[in-house]
Amino acid sequence: MADKRADSGSESDSTEEPVVGNVNKFAVVPPNFSGKPKKGHLIFDACFESGNLGRVDYITEIEYDLFIRPDTCNPRFRVWFNFTVENVKADQRVIFNIVNFSKTKSLYRDGMTPMIKSTSRPKWVRIPAKYVYYYRCPDHRKNYVMSFAFVFDREEEVYQFSYCYPYSYTRLQNYLDNLEKRNYDFLHRELLCLTVQQRRLDLLTIASPDLKATANEKLKTVLITARVHPGETPSSFVCQGVIDFLVSNHPIAKILREHLVFKIVPMLNPDGVYLGNYRCSLMGFDLNRHWQEPSPWAHPTLYATKNLLMELDRNQKHDMDFYIDLHAHSTLMNGFMYGNIYDDVERYERQSVFPKLLCGNAEDFSLSNTNFNRDAVKAGTGRR
Repeated sequence: MADKRADSGSESDSTEEPVVGNVNKFAVVPPNFSGKPKKGHLIFDACFESGNLGRVDYITEIEYDLFIRPDTCNPRFRVWFNFTVENVKADQRVIFNIVNFSKTKSLYRDGMTPMIKSTSRPKWVRIPAKYVYYYRCPDHRKNYVMSFAFVFDREEEVYQFSYCYPYSYTRLQNYLDNLEKRNYDFLHRELLCLTVQQRRLDLLTIASPDLKATANEKLKTVLITARVHPGETPSSFVCQGVIDFLVSNHPIAKILREHLVFKIVPMLNPDGVYLGNYRCSLMGFDLNRHWQEPSPWAHPTLYATKNLLMELDRNQKHDMDFYIDLHAHSTLMNGFMYGNIYDDVERYERQSVFPKLLCGNAEDFSLSNTNFNRDAVKAGTGRR
């Protein structure tokens, strides 16, 4: 039982355009209550960039059921949440139940916990694991529910909760703008295309200006893409880390720039990221199933990226040596890779070298989770 009331508060690195389907300054009050919300009647909001919360039900004075808004035009996917709470009382205790996850398996069952920050404490931290419970709930048709207890300690704060560390489209644009202002002679930024909602699909090229193809040797080229799935925010942090390293003064970074051309598309699904979707684009497409025949109007970012890949492959000066598509997994820990099985033994052995090198040099890389297959279900993915 809830009434919708106006108030204030939103994410700091976001634009103000509301997202259809999210709660908007939604005051949750007891049944039969009328009048202006009192202090302690929580006001929920997810109408900001990358926000997601579709509904809030009042259960008791301290307990609330929260419903994730499905991806736009695709009700199958309900995992990502990101919302604010305000109008709290000091030392007010609550229990929030996220009740409509579309996945049964989750890293929440293995100790992962939601993120929290507030107005005066803008750094994201995790809610302590002892206050978080992931379980099959008989009150919700035996679906899995994630419940967490929390105490609001400061009255005038706006608190924000999220599935994982957010990484918004605006954050990426600010990062790329600042990177471009450094005027590196080895960095070039260009617009590959615009999305359905007219957001940028950026392409970075990182290579020494002295690197040239010769009659005997082509330019070895590496293509890196990320964030085809909006809710997989760790892929954006990894991609930014790769970029930061490649433009740094580290001796290995300099060697890489002198010998390789890096083409990087940091965010393949800007609309989905902006809208707070978990897996899909604005139009409800899982873009990572449409690489085989992307549509220029329905999947413009894939269409432009695939054209880039084909142009590089046809270019007599370039040798497409490597393609890495960065993701994040919702049920497996550590780093790992997925790839294909080929009849060409030499090609299969060649692609297995990189994960073996990673396993020997990175403690958090798992060779046991690395998998090469021909699973037909994965047709249309970036690696196919």
